Amino acid sequence: MRISSLRALEILDSRGNPTLMVKCVLEDGSVGVARVPSGASTGKNEAVELRDGDKRYKGKGVLNALRNVEDEIAKALVGKDAYNQIAVDRLLINLDGTPHKSRLGANAILGVSLAVAHAAANSLKIPLYRYLGGVAAKTLPVPLMNFINGGKHADNNLDIQEFMITPKGIKRFKDRVRAGSEIYHTLKGILKGRGLSTGLGDEGGFAPNLHSHREALDLLVEAIEKAGYKLGHEIYLSLDVAASELYDAEGEVYRFEGREMGREELLRVYEDYINSYPIVSIEDPFSEEDPEGWRLITREFGHRIMIVGDDLYTTDPKMIAKGIEEGYSNAVLIKPNQIGTLTETLEAVEITHKAGWKSVISHRSGETEDTTIADLAVATNSGWIKTGAVARGERTAKYNRLLEIEEELSI
Repeated sequence: MRISSLRALEILDSRGNPTLMVKCVLEDGSVGVARVPSGASTGKNEAVELRDGDKRYKGKGVLNALRNVEDEIAKALVGKDAYNQIAVDRLLINLDGTPHKSRLGANAILGVSLAVAHAAANSLKIPLYRYLGGVAAKTLPVPLMNFINGGKHADNNLDIQEFMITPKGIKRFKDRVRAGSEIYHTLKGILKGRGLSTGLGDEGGFAPNLHSHREALDLLVEAIEKAGYKLGHEIYLSLDVAASELYDAEGEVYRFEGREMGREELLRVYEDYINSYPIVSIEDPFSEEDPEGWRLITREFGHRIMIVGDDLYTTDPKMIAKGIEEGYSNAVLIKPNQIGTLTETLEAVEITHKAGWKSVISHRSGETEDTTIADLAVATNSGWIKTGAVARGERTAKYNRLLEIEEELSI
């Protein structure tokens, strides 16, 4: 099934910044559309978004990436077989010719890669998760729901970027979503009752100023129990520290809760959290430039919780393979726009699972209404997804898509 045209449009993401929408049309008239997200807390080895750097949108426009889609990429791809995703993505990688897709732009390349996959699935009249995962695609993921935002995702005084509830002990996805919604609104009532801000961070979680990180965890515990759920049986807790943002590489210290800490002292903070709360996952507990910190926490706590690498791996199969060899973690965060093509994303998941590690399919802080990652989580049987709070349309779009998928799979 040949590609007949590729078009792109400059649209807005959830932070009001421009991003790309790509539309792929096949010779049978089938259409695939993809919208590309953008991150704020980014790893230094991520694939590179192409931004215009002029006066439009304060330099963040994507018209150059748009032109790359409609000119150079379209000329190379029109007439190619949309069903051969690996060949399409290999062509895109070779056409760009740079290590991090900086010439054509990872935003242009990913938009095309995903739009072609959507068009192919639509041409075959099957959902994307079935097209990518075949008959084995069946697992609805456990969501890590971001209920309190900090770090780069909020204008408050919290260093830890995400405080999440994780309904790991609830079987049906629709019941996980219901629990999340009930706990979210309970938490809002608690914050209001204490005169704390109920303003939202980038990913839909609340962003109050608090006295400590333990206070944030205690608020989640209170909301879970007040909503009528069993802490440590139905609902668990997870953290995304985004420690690269807190690290001073020259001094090898972390700036955390108003003071400097070495890796051993920060590790003891995590030990206190793990022993005090039913935590199932900590993402980016140490900087991508601090491999010894990763080895320490994985050796000490990897048998109890998921130690999830994000900035450390940037969804790069080669970097994940190195992490497996070095024993840096036991889980990997998967973000398609970190690597730039669907094929490389699937390869990253495959390497992770073959090592016996967990994968967590993830959104970005600058999101769109695109729901590709929901299908991707089911297609790969990842078992885990991170897509923000149960609020704001760009976040709930993914939850709603998974509710649809669960209904389809239960028939």
